[in-house]
Amino acid sequence: MFLSEPSLWAQSIFQRAQLGDVRRTKRLVQLAAQLAAHTGQSIVQSLSSSADIEAAYRFVRNEHISPAAIAEAGFAATVQACEPFDCLLALEDTTSLEFTHPSVVEELGHTTSHKHSSGLEAHTVLLFAPKAQQVVGLIEQHRWARDREAYGQKKQRAKRDYEQKESYKWQRASAAMATRLGPQMQKVISVCDREADIIEYLRFKTDTQQRFIVRSMQSRCIEEDQHKLYAFSETLQSAGERMVQVQQKGGRKARVAHCDIRFAPITVKVPANKTGQSVPLFYVGCQEKDSADGLCWHLLTTEVVTTAEQAQQILDYYERRWLIEDFHKSWKTGGTQVEDLRLQSKDNLERMIVILAFIATRIQQLRCYAGQAEQAKKRPCDSLLSPLAWKLLWLKTEKSQPPEQVPSVHWAYLRLGKLAGWNDSKRSGIVGWERLWQGWFKLQTILEGYQLALSLEQKM
Repeated sequence: MFLSEPSLWAQSIFQRAQLGDVRRTKRLVQLAAQLAAHTGQSIVQSLSSSADIEAAYRFVRNEHISPAAIAEAGFAATVQACEPFDCLLALEDTTSLEFTHPSVVEELGHTTSHKHSSGLEAHTVLLFAPKAQQVVGLIEQHRWARDREAYGQKKQRAKRDYEQKESYKWQRASAAMATRLGPQMQKVISVCDREADIIEYLRFKTDTQQRFIVRSMQSRCIEEDQHKLYAFSETLQSAGERMVQVQQKGGRKARVAHCDIRFAPITVKVPANKTGQSVPLFYVGCQEKDSADGLCWHLLTTEVVTTAEQAQQILDYYERRWLIEDFHKSWKTGGTQVEDLRLQSKDNLERMIVILAFIATRIQQLRCYAGQAEQAKKRPCDSLLSPLAWKLLWLKTEKSQPPEQVPSVHWAYLRLGKLAGWNDSKRSGIVGWERLWQGWFKLQTILEGYQLALSLEQKM
């Protein structure tokens, strides 16, 4: 359930924080609530008094407060939220956070091929319940700064132990998830892009009986045929068709791809320069018809795929991977604007980065909760907005007196978009998370203004 009240949300996420002093935990909850209520604004803009601002900065600068301890409180809240669901997708990806503030640059590492780039790397795991269509929460995030002294030594990575490579992040994330979730890990399916196609990772997941869907990065050798994986897939019979919505990205236009579906059991061979047993998996292919350079997914999975329906299910799960990319957008440059932070040290940055990561997750939860048209039409919007909030939203967007019957969550979803200037020009009926969150923030501003005016009127 999406918690619309920022203070209740902050309490639910961070009340378990073990920061060495209950006063620190109380301050964390207060700070998170204020930042959530004023998403996208700085500490100074979010807090109402100079005393609160000073207390917030003391918290952020306190070297005795571990960013990891703040994160663990949020992960614990996610573990509890997982209990009602029987299937969870662990959507994983890595992104770079760019910071150019002079006082902190020396503590950071390069983030691109440019030696003088500056920032942190972050590998994040977001849990999603596919049946309920809900973002459950963050379950893992690892952040690190690359060693500037190692810049330009990419060619030497083959000589390093697997545990010392950056690619070990996938296994580290899975191990951390398993520790936190315990028996609940059995219902988790990791969903990863091509970067996770690492033989050590695939073997770790199968050896520990962890479930996954990984997009293949290379045409691996398999035991089933003299061909490699991609050539083998061409010999398989079609198991049906699928229409895939390809999103706009960069210079690529949005389109609908008409794809052919194939599947088969396979056994991935260990590369010649590695040791160990082959890995038995299932293969699901999705390739755009009549287009050599079109959409092409070669997916490796531990899930049993012996029917066309099961193959389509795997593709449904993989398509949800875009949510982690959306999370990164809302975290970095959209909703919480984490890359705009100007703090004096890496540790100070990380404390705020962690708090804002959970607020960015809240943005995704709002979109999923409100954007499910059929379910949202049946839900009254007082599960999302207070009576006063939805009535003010009605007055602002409908230009008439609010009805006695509470309108639906779907109505609120569309009107929040309208409040932010969305007009459904593409006739999709889908409000982007940027517009949705802008509308949400604008409504909070209207609500605060109304309450302030009412308070002044009572005093006069």
